[in-house]
Amino acid sequence: MRQGSRDQLAQAGAVDPVIPVMVEMFNPIHKALCAATEAMDDELRTIARQSNLAGRLMTVPGVGSIVAVAYIATLDDAAGFKKSKDVGAFLGLTPRSYQSGDIDWSGRISKCGDRDLRRLLYAAASALLTQVKRPSALLVWATRLYDRKGYKAAAVAASRKIALILHCIWRDRTTFDPKMEGTA
Repeated sequence: MRQGSRDQLAQAGAVDPVIPVMVEMFNPIHKALCAATEAMDDELRTIARQSNLAGRLMTVPGVGSIVAVAYIATLDDAAGFKKSKDVGAFLGLTPRSYQSGDIDWSGRISKCGDRDLRRLLYAAASALLTQVKRPSALLVWATRLYDRKGYKAAAVAASRKIALILHCIWRDRTTFDPKMEGTA
């Protein structure tokens, strides 16, 4: 538990005597959950290190062991998609379109696919935009998009692009090439 949370609980405990009792009851549960989460993360890292495919997927900037293992588990088989672009639609990362008469616009993403993997890919894209320093064509593309469209739009577009790149790596049995321009 963070120190700020402890201070807030101490202040609240001075006002209401039930709060310290609740904290004492929930503290062991919190510690057990933290330990279980850490053990699960370690196990996922071990699985990812032992998997050749996960190792290749983790060469993409921003993609870690959890994203790689979740991607493999969700897609199950790269051959199930004829084109890499189909992966974006499967995960709900393609823009929704509306067509009626003279009206034709594309809006927000469809969000039709696996929500958890979509969130993980968004986190990978966020890491790409904010933490990755190693230059690559993917980073340059995402940064330009960020400058033009803003953070959220760039992160969503980068998540879709990362999903497509991961599929290409899986299908072609390759690794990420930072110099590669228009992958997928």
